Amino acid sequence: MVESRSTVLIADDVPENISILNEILHKEHIVKAAINGSKAIEIAMSDTPPDIILLDIMMPEMDGYEVCRILKENVKTRHIPIIFITALDDTLDEERGLSLGAVDYIKKPVNPAIVKRRIQTHLQLFDQNKILEKRVHERTVELEETRLAIVQRLGRAAEFKDNETGMHVIRVSNYCKHMALSDGVAPESAEILLHAAPMHDIGKIGIPDNILLKPGKLTPKEWQIMLTHPKIGADIIGIHQSEILKAAHTCALYHHEKFDGSGYPTSLKGEKIPYFARIIAIADVFDALTGERPYKRAWTVEEAVNHIQEGSGTHFDPQLVSIFMRELDTILDIKKSYPEMETDTVTQEVITQKE
Repeated sequence: MVESRSTVLIADDVPENISILNEILHKEHIVKAAINGSKAIEIAMSDTPPDIILLDIMMPEMDGYEVCRILKENVKTRHIPIIFITALDDTLDEERGLSLGAVDYIKKPVNPAIVKRRIQTHLQLFDQNKILEKRVHERTVELEETRLAIVQRLGRAAEFKDNETGMHVIRVSNYCKHMALSDGVAPESAEILLHAAPMHDIGKIGIPDNILLKPGKLTPKEWQIMLTHPKIGADIIGIHQSEILKAAHTCALYHHEKFDGSGYPTSLKGEKIPYFARIIAIADVFDALTGERPYKRAWTVEEAVNHIQEGSGTHFDPQLVSIFMRELDTILDIKKSYPEMETDTVTQEVITQKE
């Protein structure tokens, strides 16, 4: 197998200098040339960028310092190693070049052996850095997947108390993501909501079963205990730097707030209620109404949809109700995609599923 050759871009306004470097390098590397800074930037930002750049400093119109600055500020080119090759021999010139992001500084006239060795060294370092970055990325992804799996399982654990399959939180989180995307939310934020939403009712863990599963109406005292589950959930999640856990804390604490200010636990009103919580309020109520629980029958979709519409402007954000109605067909498709399962089946699924 023939090893692919690396590409070296030489940027110098003096053709003779380009010829000298080309003669030194062309047997071991693919050589590209630019006679000014603008052309060097164009080649570096092309679909086939160089692996390393040899850059003269003293060029007309745009000097090498400016070329280096532009390339290092661009996400597409900032990783390319840059070696300044110049007649400037002042220490301050060298310091300036290195401060802009160059990896090395070679003075003219060049020594062929030094040029070859410096290029080889920095290409090897660059390859090692790419391998390291790949490993770090893979490890980061693995840790993120593990954290998300834990968040999702905790969300299901709360649901197991009054919905043994725990599929409610999966449906709700997918409703929320779809509504957010439909409302123009950035995909990254919608993904955070998808993974935070399963934690919205984690506070149920702290509610006694004789209250949570009571088939009849709660007494005033029992209801006061039930009202504490958002605060319990927020306390369980705690305060973290993680964007997902920040969102989960918000979802847990505010998902029972109402648009007219009559909700709990803080009686927030209108858009003072966090956006994610306003979405969950609709998704959670719809799915809870259409599902069977020990203390209630399952409502029909039509009954649940009517309830959502009647609560527009009082319980629910009217703008988000409009989005819910517009996307109802897709929401019903999501509902069908995550049906309730037998307890034995979901237990095995919880153990083996990789979200």
